[in-house]
Amino acid sequence: MKKVISLFLSMALMAGSQMSMASECPDLLKFAKRKLNSQEVVNMCEAYQGKTVLFVNTASKCGFTPQFEGLEALYTKYKDDGFVVLGFPSNDFNQEFGSEKETAELCELTYGVNFPMFESVSVRGDNADPLYVMLANKSGTAPKWNFYKYLMDKNGDIVESYSAFTKPDDKDFVADIKTALAL
Repeated sequence: MKKVISLFLSMALMAGSQMSMASECPDLLKFAKRKLNSQEVVNMCEAYQGKTVLFVNTASKCGFTPQFEGLEALYTKYKDDGFVVLGFPSNDFNQEFGSEKETAELCELTYGVNFPMFESVSVRGDNADPLYVMLANKSGTAPKWNFYKYLMDKNGDIVESYSAFTKPDDKDFVADIKTALAL
């Protein structure tokens, strides 16, 4: 009987621990998103909880599209420190391909993108994806153009949002990433 009670208590503690972990997940990661040009769905909480995350709405046919290179360089440089870039293609500004296959090919073949890219979403207006509604609410601003960036620290707090004009190698931007990683 003691073994049964002990087993029951252990299971209850494990369940409580798992519920506690789930409740600690930042609101911005409480989403499941489909990877670009794939059927694979990522539980963002499981994949990115505890990481410093840069959310970026991207576009394939934009003057800022070459930022993919710099974003990949940031990801490569800081990923082992707990940093991840999450790309979300959007056609809200009429500069994205009509097919995810074309978008994926541009990202992978032209710019060597290895950071996670997800399905195309709307990032502003009445049809905005719930993640982007939350990003806008928490930061106080919705994307004004493609390659708008939101930096979230590992605690789930928005550090700052950045316009498309903020290049991935901007010294203040990189300093913010380093500070967020150090928290």
